[in-house]
Amino acid sequence: MLYHLFEHLQRVEIPGGRLWGYLSFRSALSIITALLISLFIGKRIIRLLQKKQIGEVVRDLGLEGQLQKKGTPTMGGIIIIISILVPVLLFANLTNVYIQLMIITTVWLGMIGLADDYIKVFQHNKKGLAGRVKILGQVILGVIVGVVLYTSPQVVVREKVRGSDGLPVYREIRTPGSEVVTRIYSTKPIKSTKTTIPFVKNHEFDYASLVKFAGKKAEIAGWIVFILAVIFIITAVSNGANMTDGLDGLATGTSAIIGFTLGVFAYLSGNIIYAGYLNIMYIPNAGELVVFMGAFIGALIGFLWYNTYPAQVFMGDTGSLTLGGIIAVFAIIVRKELLIPVLCGIFFVESLSVMLQVGYFKYTRRKYGEGRRIFKMAPLHHHYQMLGYPEAKIVARFWIVQVLLAVLTIVTLKIR
Repeated sequence: MLYHLFEHLQRVEIPGGRLWGYLSFRSALSIITALLISLFIGKRIIRLLQKKQIGEVVRDLGLEGQLQKKGTPTMGGIIIIISILVPVLLFANLTNVYIQLMIITTVWLGMIGLADDYIKVFQHNKKGLAGRVKILGQVILGVIVGVVLYTSPQVVVREKVRGSDGLPVYREIRTPGSEVVTRIYSTKPIKSTKTTIPFVKNHEFDYASLVKFAGKKAEIAGWIVFILAVIFIITAVSNGANMTDGLDGLATGTSAIIGFTLGVFAYLSGNIIYAGYLNIMYIPNAGELVVFMGAFIGALIGFLWYNTYPAQVFMGDTGSLTLGGIIAVFAIIVRKELLIPVLCGIFFVESLSVMLQVGYFKYTRRKYGEGRRIFKMAPLHHHYQMLGYPEAKIVARFWIVQVLLAVLTIVTLKIR
């Protein structure tokens, strides 16, 4: 809102008014504002949750320090959601379709998570919202995101124009007074189902290539495949973040690191100079997402003030489902969804550990008459708890691994 106000007032030369046109300025404001909001409202919301006796229901699984968590306020994801939305509404360009999609994602999954927490806390149903209802909500969001990306005229990528020799057309600009020469490639906007694929020379993969057999309808079929992929990615990452939220600060810190990495990708992909230099897909208007990601990171850092060990509040499904969905949709928009298994490696391994544990248990029960386990307990972080590692140490080491994964993900820009 402030962005649009100052954009309108630029006609009257207000001192400092032009700053609002700079992405870096608005992104910095977004981080600071989200951080301050989460710190300011966090304590008040925690007190309100305590007053309403909205506390965590804990089953005794024999884990160290587990019973001490009983009664700790949950549904703290409300803090994160408010802290994200307020700065975005203030500082982002609300006419940008990518910002609109991120706001929809935040609100939609926040409502699903809130409903799940409400059933657990107030109706004393440990299972919460039925699994099929959660999945349906995630599928609907996937359809919305996929269809908007398909139909919106704002959603394009710019491909390099190639000459008759098949080589990219460019012009060279020499910096005055130096020997530095910059190549500016000619580009054209197109609707595309292409995405970034790591560690390969051409660095791109087209979903439409999977349906070449469709002939003249291959373009439409390609978008159908793309939408199905969007649904799967949102569901997988959202549930992965949900499973990771089992130790104080684990999902919060991990998500903040992932968010920073995605913010770097959004900035580079939305800047024609950097995209050309790195030879990556240039996505017009994607740079605006840095403002959203600034709010995301600031909100998580502020929430971590209260969520770090020993936690004063848990985010609940209100937060974890929302965080996973935001990460998934953001990655899809900047065409980096195929990097998710690397970037979101913690989420991936946590989900995989549960699937392996359940699958192996069922298989051995059928074969030997009794179920056997691969891990002492799943998800994986509980396995390390059962081995006797302190909770704070497990969280810190998972954060370190996530930093390494984030660095590796950024390095894929040049390793092909």
